[in-house]
Amino acid sequence: MARRNARKILVILSEYGYWGEELVGPLHHFDLRGYEVVFATPTGKRAHALPPSMDPEYIDPPLGRSVTSERVAKLTKEIDESDRLDNPIDISSWVPERPYTADDDYLRKLEAYHRALDVVAQEIEDYDAILLVGGSGPVVDLGNNERVHALILAFLAAGKPIAAECYGVTALAFARDWEDRKSIVWGKHITGHCKEYDYKDGTGFLGTDFNMGPPPYPLEYILRDATGPEGRYHGNFGKETSVIVDYPFITGRSTPDSYLTGEKIVEVLEDDLRRFGW
Repeated sequence: MARRNARKILVILSEYGYWGEELVGPLHHFDLRGYEVVFATPTGKRAHALPPSMDPEYIDPPLGRSVTSERVAKLTKEIDESDRLDNPIDISSWVPERPYTADDDYLRKLEAYHRALDVVAQEIEDYDAILLVGGSGPVVDLGNNERVHALILAFLAAGKPIAAECYGVTALAFARDWEDRKSIVWGKHITGHCKEYDYKDGTGFLGTDFNMGPPPYPLEYILRDATGPEGRYHGNFGKETSVIVDYPFITGRSTPDSYLTGEKIVEVLEDDLRRFGW
């Protein structure tokens, strides 16, 4: 089969708000390479950037400084106001939902479910990698989304790169084969939103009218447990960047790591990079 001229990346965004730079950074590198980027959201709604990620004067409470430059704020607004994010793939229509064991005719439904997953596995052959963009929104609709997990598992089975940033990394910890229930990052080196970066108050999600306060879980603790004794979580707190490549996984800690995450995804695809960051 002839190789496509351009690589194709599936980018998954939360419908409850993504952090601007965590999309803009990787997208910068994809666009430079001429990659085709296809966006998807949990139910097909258009994704939007979290307002603080478009405000260079917003002071991030844990860091005590702005984490958004004037340039990144401008780029985020441009893509947020463009038609580029219109009409994303609806994951709920694409990927089947696993039936309840209490459903009538459960066995037949489970067989149909696996047949449908086989179709998804064929459809992702056109893609070269998957990226889950971070921000607080993924806490709501990506982290424990079994359809998103199924996509991740399909990319894993196909040996394709799997990238995630910040709270998007949660979905990697929770993506598990139902036979052994072991996290796919068991024994791997990864990074993600560290405990020191957690808000004590003000965690926000688009489309809601309440103040979450602190995030509902400390992602660092989940990742430390999910990697097991042979793997390791790297917070790299106090260092400007934290991006870990332990193939097939490319993980970025948070906002300042976004451009480097995109750079490493490209190096994995183009230069066969298999390890970086530890």
